[in-house]
Amino acid sequence: MLAQALSTSLIAGAFLVSPLAAQTEDSKLAAAPPVTYANRYELYAGFNFQNTQAGQAIPDRANLGGVEILGTDWLTKKFGVGVEFRGEAGSTPTNPAPIAQYSLPSRPNIYQLMFFGGVEYRGPKNQHAALNFHAFGGAAHGVFNEQTTGSNPPVDLGLYTNRTRPQFALGTSVDFNASKKWAVRFAPDLILEHWGTETREFFYISGGIVYRFGKK
Repeated sequence: MLAQALSTSLIAGAFLVSPLAAQTEDSKLAAAPPVTYANRYELYAGFNFQNTQAGQAIPDRANLGGVEILGTDWLTKKFGVGVEFRGEAGSTPTNPAPIAQYSLPSRPNIYQLMFFGGVEYRGPKNQHAALNFHAFGGAAHGVFNEQTTGSNPPVDLGLYTNRTRPQFALGTSVDFNASKKWAVRFAPDLILEHWGTETREFFYISGGIVYRFGKK
């Protein structure tokens, strides 16, 4: 399901860019001054949303929100390398347990910190928009039991223990140009995580501002 959703996002992004490519540069909708994509560096900062599961056997998913910061070095017109930070927080459902008896929150807070590096490919582009693809990998640190470890006796809510694991993000981004240097970005991802005993897939999306600078 998530893979299909990501595929739909990729196709939708392509359709967003393709019709715009047919318009002339002197269109009233064109960004001014002309967008050349000749920049060497790019900074992106935005807000994100992700769903996940905080325990191996917890059936319900948690919704997290946070920030994403990405720096890209465009080595050529098509290929770049990027490093980024993603941070998210939210509350999670748990396995049924008498949590009220031990003064524990009904939906404990959880946190995730991710540090990624990877490659980017610049696809179709014009004055109005650009479609990019990326594949990132790195380490993710999850804090799952901060609000539950102090109970006495301990209560098993089915949450993971705090841990650091490899994680991957595969996706695309669509940049809508406001000027030569500034753009608005929307970026859906397919997240591959391995907090437990198996690899699981989750949906992720972010939106924010891109700043382009430097020359090749």
